[in-house]
Amino acid sequence: MNPVVETTRGRVRGTVARGTAIFKGIPYAAAPFGELRFAAPESAPKWDDVRDAIEFGPTAPKAPYGAPFDSLLEDPTIPGENPLNLNVWTPGFDASLPVLVWIHGGAFVRGSSAVPLYDGANFARDGVVFVSINYRLGAEGFAFLSDAPANRGLLDQVAALEWVRDNIAAFGGNPEAVTIVGESAGGMSVGSLLTMPSAEGLFRRAIAQSGAGHSVMSADTARKVSRALAEALDVEPTRAGFSTIDPDQLVEAQEALVARIRGESDPQVWGEIPTHAMAFEPCIDGTVLPELPIDRIAAGVSSDVDVLVGHNGDEMTLFLVPTGIADAVDDKMLPALVAPYGLTESAALDTYRAARPVATPGEVLMHVVRDWMYRIPVVRVAEARSAFDAATYVYRFDWKSPEYDGRLGATHALDIGFVFDNLRVPGNRALAGPNPPQDLAQRMHQVWVTFVTTGAPGWAPYGSARTEMVFADTCGTVDDAESELRGVWDGIR
Repeated sequence: MNPVVETTRGRVRGTVARGTAIFKGIPYAAAPFGELRFAAPESAPKWDDVRDAIEFGPTAPKAPYGAPFDSLLEDPTIPGENPLNLNVWTPGFDASLPVLVWIHGGAFVRGSSAVPLYDGANFARDGVVFVSINYRLGAEGFAFLSDAPANRGLLDQVAALEWVRDNIAAFGGNPEAVTIVGESAGGMSVGSLLTMPSAEGLFRRAIAQSGAGHSVMSADTARKVSRALAEALDVEPTRAGFSTIDPDQLVEAQEALVARIRGESDPQVWGEIPTHAMAFEPCIDGTVLPELPIDRIAAGVSSDVDVLVGHNGDEMTLFLVPTGIADAVDDKMLPALVAPYGLTESAALDTYRAARPVATPGEVLMHVVRDWMYRIPVVRVAEARSAFDAATYVYRFDWKSPEYDGRLGATHALDIGFVFDNLRVPGNRALAGPNPPQDLAQRMHQVWVTFVTTGAPGWAPYGSARTEMVFADTCGTVDDAESELRGVWDGIR
């Protein structure tokens, strides 16, 4: 018999597969269109009949991945009226189990909870109630408008967490034992949620994969983006102006603007975007996001939350190897390419060259950008929290993919299949190859389960020894890894 659960808005009917009850497409807020377009999320309307929750709900308006990423990353598009929905996998209802809330990545303009790799059955199998959420993307979620609440995509995430607080006990979860987990833009969202006043008290633990506390833009940069988008659409940069534009047309315009910004790549015009590589991301609006998240973390905010944070060893290969960009970089170009990241002294670049003596110029560039974008933000979160003795654990995923003749290495997003213990999902092969190690997946997945359950993953917290766990063919902890490269960024990042 299909299970039926009573939520605060009405009853939902799910399905059962291999002992796990699954509920998909449950609305956690009202559809953000019509009068509610560009508004803060509001409660979903109540319903009287039992609502079927057997298929993934609609996804947020977005553009598909272009080549070569469309062959590397799955991103289903599901039409429908309300993308503010979530999914639940639970092993049982008569329990009070730890809860994991998954926040998908996609650079804040793509992605959804319907990606097959995000199937939560294995977490439920291991005693965790798993929840995955959708939120507004691109301009719908993050355009900074004078007459609309800022960071609507983040407010959606808070609304989903409030739904979890109010409803998850009916699905067998413990609302006092919620862990938020995200990768890439999802990990950056976790960094923001850790410091948002409206998210306080909604989770006990947090895991940030390939995203930490630096990836937000200033209000000035966000305004420039909104003005440029409005000019392209011949409307005012306001909620009223953008609301006259069809959502699909708005997505087309934002994609064109992103391409333009990348072509110009001028920090004097576009602020943080040429280095962040995202024209639509959270911004420091003073209310939803009061300050740069890392600064709030350094002031002690969320020190009572257990945190696991880490990055992949070769993050940038996903973006620069399949596209051919890495091969186009030569020694003459390299100093100019690293200068926007703050490495203007030749000694800094020499330190990177010395760290990998046989690296090509493109590989050196990828190492620099990996550290600026991912590794150093992880280190800064851990350093800041260790000053308050806040439980913080650091990891590095370093298993090397054989794809692209081994040049992908431990690339961006490769860790997800291991964390979910979903290596055999067909879409995982594009990044991981035909025979990724199942024993490593079991180990990583169990670490995530253990942390979600206990707050301690099984190694020493980050402190004076700067301990991090390395997940690779051989796993183990290292202390103060790449210390000479970390020192390069002092005073810069």
